[in-house]
Amino acid sequence: MKTMTVAQFKSHFSEVLQILKSGEEIAVSYGKKHETIGVFMPFSKYYSQKPRKLGILNGKATFTITKNFKMTEEDFFNS
Repeated sequence: MKTMTVAQFKSHFSEVLQILKSGEEIAVSYGKKHETIGVFMPFSKYYSQKPRKLGILNGKATFTITKNFKMTEEDFFNS
């Protein structure tokens, strides 16, 4: 996987598109520490990923939502 800074990504966007077309992924780093903030991948790889299996703790763990449970949109989007 190739890694580019945000500045490189912006200035070499045509090259980025060619890399994506060839099937490779590109990581984008940001800031003085060059922390990776995201990965661009070809849509065909994204679309073909298997869905995550839910319920892997089936029979091992439980939870209960009480009748008076409340959650605001802010709580939902900030969690």
